[in-house]
Amino acid sequence: MRTRIGFICVVVLALLTVMGCSAQDKSKDTRLALLKTTNPHPAVLKETEKEFEFAEGMQKYVLSYPEIYDVAIVTGEKKILVAYKVKHLHRFRMKKIEKELTKKLEKKYPDHKFVVSSDYKIFMEVVELNDHLKDPNYSREKANKWFKDILELKKEQI
Repeated sequence: MRTRIGFICVVVLALLTVMGCSAQDKSKDTRLALLKTTNPHPAVLKETEKEFEFAEGMQKYVLSYPEIYDVAIVTGEKKILVAYKVKHLHRFRMKKIEKELTKKLEKKYPDHKFVVSSDYKIFMEVVELNDHLKDPNYSREKANKWFKDILELKKEQI
């Protein structure tokens, strides 16, 4: 009898935990970003056709690396944030890949400053910001503040 009650309590607690975690306000892309390749369109805080084309070209360039299989990009006023995921077999070289990618991006696009990260938390934040930017009612002030917060998160890691 006691084990039955204990089992029922554990099941109820597990269900409540799962239901509580799934109630977060996140889009489908954000929730699945860690599990599969999402390749979201680059988020552009300055909305011009030239910026969109530039960001999409940069996304193709980053995805041309054989070690990288997913990338999320946000172009800000002064900096460009490139968050990417590395194929499993290349995880031991993540810092080296990050340095190489940063150097090559700075060489290819010398007029821009880059923040490059392979951290999943930053990747998730960029994907979520990108999802919010798809909403035309989402304010650019909030987006810029969120972008700065993500950059601060990257600085804290260093």
